[in-house]
Amino acid sequence: VTGLNLWNNNVDGTLPKELGYLSKLTYLDFQDNYLRGSIVSEIGQLTDLENLDCTNNELTGAIPTEIGLLTRLTVLHLYDNKLSNTIPGELGQLTN
Repeated sequence: VTGLNLWNNNVDGTLPKELGYLSKLTYLDFQDNYLRGSIVSEIGQLTDLENLDCTNNELTGAIPTEIGLLTRLTVLHLYDNKLSNTIPGELGQLTN
């Protein structure tokens, strides 16, 4: 699987840690659902990820520093959530 699009599917719950097993993902779209809890640190295992969109959910907590490991990331949308105000410095390592 290289792409997972669950946009506007009424997905309710938390992001599973097992998401990190999908190591070949390049596209991950969870926008407009009912996801809550934290963005799991295992997201950093998705090193081929180019597009991550978790817009308009109920995610809380800090943006994980592991997102800085996603060196191929070109699109990151996390708005309309309840994430903490701190943006990790590791995001500055992303050059795409």
